Amino acid sequence: MQSTSRTSIRLLVQMAALSRDAFRERRTERGDVPGWVMITVMTVGIVVALQLFVGPELESMMRQALGRVAN
Repeated sequence: MQSTSRTSIRLLVQMAALSRDAFRERRTERGDVPGWVMITVMTVGIVVALQLFVGPELESMMRQALGRVAN
């Protein structure tokens, strides 16, 4: 029983050390902020471009749908 207890404690200590090391690695990682900014800007550009081309049609569809609900 005593050796099982020591083995369990040793295993817990090793797991804690691995968790600590993984946490340290994650904290030093800065991430890809410029990539996310570029994706956001491109998404906004696509939405604006679509609005220019299909905006009037979407507005017409929305007015028709709301008109049917109101009646």
